[in-house]
Amino acid sequence: MRVLVTGGAGFIGSHVACALIEGGHEVTVLDDLSSGRRENVPRDAGFIEADIRSSVAARAIGDFAPEALVHHAAQVDVRRSVADPSFDVGVNVLGTVNLLEACIEAGTRRVVFASTGGAIYGQQDSFPASESHPIRPISPYGCSKAAVELLLGYYGQVHGLSWIALRYANVYGPGQDPHGEAGVVAIFCKKLLAKETCTVFGDGRQTRDYVFVGDVALANVLALQSDYRGPVNIGTGLETEVLALHALLAKAAGVSSEPEYARARAGEQSRSSIDYSLAVRVLGWRPETDLARGAALTLEHFRQPTG
Repeated sequence: MRVLVTGGAGFIGSHVACALIEGGHEVTVLDDLSSGRRENVPRDAGFIEADIRSSVAARAIGDFAPEALVHHAAQVDVRRSVADPSFDVGVNVLGTVNLLEACIEAGTRRVVFASTGGAIYGQQDSFPASESHPIRPISPYGCSKAAVELLLGYYGQVHGLSWIALRYANVYGPGQDPHGEAGVVAIFCKKLLAKETCTVFGDGRQTRDYVFVGDVALANVLALQSDYRGPVNIGTGLETEVLALHALLAKAAGVSSEPEYARARAGEQSRSSIDYSLAVRVLGWRPETDLARGAALTLEHFRQPTG
């Protein structure tokens, strides 16, 4: 299948692009390199440098005529979304509409959208949250992802576009940016290996559901092959406190270290975990890499000279 992967020079997108190529798909990556890196693009993939909001991106879709769009390009910084909601909406919502309009013109049949299984649910009523949990995000970032899911529903009903929204838990693994907002595992790994003190925001008792990037890449391959429409959680169903994560990584790194604390950040949930049972039923997917193994693989990556 001919597949366009937006954000394919980034952390998750590059893993997805590699997995699709390994699965025999013809892949072209579209990325503006604002946070992704050219060297992350798989050697066997085509590459187009463009902002998803631009006419260049729309024309690229027309020229490549992808049978499927795997959409990972996004503004992912929760704090930036709170500080500048207009920018967040411009990239995540208007940029996606630009792509979808071009896809309709190009005859694209399937869209796999990288949504969020944490920020979209907000403060949860139940743990882990299923796809039927109320959507009530507490950040513009979560709102923008929810808006795109609604827009995909519109394009599905009106234009017959087949779509699936993969609601990711907190994705981590080799290749994650240790300087970025959405990479606490990478940030902790880099600091611990450098014998630096890690910062914990709030009391450290907030929980997250950490899912390994290799498992997420496989979910994208399976989602592309599936004809299921709608949102599907991609996580582990397990809650891990930030302090517990720090302790696990410190032990694996062979470091005896206590974190320092800073004020809690606006727009972040206190607890988060998502139920992946629907993914088992409709995709045949389940998480295969537990946090201890994934943490070891991530640490090993950062021990390398280029990590």
